[in-house]
Amino acid sequence: MIASNKVYDILKGIGLNLYERKIWVSLLARGTSNVGELSQISKVPRSRSYDILQSLSDKGFVIIQNSKPIKYVAIEPIEALERAKKKMQENITQKTERIDDLKKSSSMKELKSIFNKGMKIISSEDMNGSIKGRHLHRQQIRTMIKSANSKINIIATQDEVKEMHNTHYETLKNAKDNGVDIKIATVSNSNNKKEINKLKEIANVRNLGTHANQIDGGFFVVDGKEIIMGLTNSKLVHDTQHVAFWSKSNHAAKNIFDPIFNTVWTGSKQI
Repeated sequence: MIASNKVYDILKGIGLNLYERKIWVSLLARGTSNVGELSQISKVPRSRSYDILQSLSDKGFVIIQNSKPIKYVAIEPIEALERAKKKMQENITQKTERIDDLKKSSSMKELKSIFNKGMKIISSEDMNGSIKGRHLHRQQIRTMIKSANSKINIIATQDEVKEMHNTHYETLKNAKDNGVDIKIATVSNSNNKKEINKLKEIANVRNLGTHANQIDGGFFVVDGKEIIMGLTNSKLVHDTQHVAFWSKSNHAAKNIFDPIFNTVWTGSKQI
C-alpha cells in the first residue's frame, strides 16, 4: 500500500471512490504514467482504469497527455485539491440553476401530475420508512413543517430544542404566520433559555416538568396525520449513523402519538 489508510479515508470523504483513490495515489507516486503501469501498481482492473482516469481528469486531479500511448500527469496535491474544489463549486452552481429552471418549467406540472396519480392508489399507512443521517432527518422535518395546515405538536429534549431553534426557526415562523398552532414540550434550563425565549415568540412552549427525567428523545406530529421521531441518541452516534422513523399513518399520528403528546402536555408547566 502506497499511502496510509488514514489518507485513503480522507480522500473518500472528499468524494473519491475506491478505484479513484488507488489510481490517483499511484499516479502521485509515479509523477507520469500510462494505464498499464497504473493498473498494475494500483491493482485496479485495466478495463476500468481508462474510465477512472478520465473521471479524475474531469474532477481536476489529473492531466491527460495527448501522446501515443496516452500518458497521465500528476498534479501537485494542493493544486489538485484546489482544482477539484473549484470544479465542485461550478457543478453545484450549474445543478442548482438547473433545479431552479426545472421547478419553473412545464415539466414540473407533469412530474406533479405523475406523483398525484401515484398517491391516489397508495394507502397513507403505506407511506413510512427509516431515514438515515441527521441531515436527511432535518430535511424531512422541514418538509413536514412547510406542509402543515393546522397544528404541529412537538416533544423535544434540551439539545433537540436548541437544534430546532438553530435549524427550523424560520420555517416554524412561516408556519405560525400561516395560522398553524405550534406546541412544544421540552426541558427548560439555563443551557437553552435563550433558544426557548425565542421559540416562545412563535409557539406555545411548556416545560416537561415531572416528565423531564423520563424522556430522552422526541417527535413531531403534524396535523394529526404525519409523524417523525429519532431512533438514536445524538450523543452516542455520528450524524451519518443517526436513524429516524417517519410515517404518514393517520392512525399512528392521530390515535397514538397525538394522545401521548396531549398526556405529556397536560402534565407540563407553562414557561
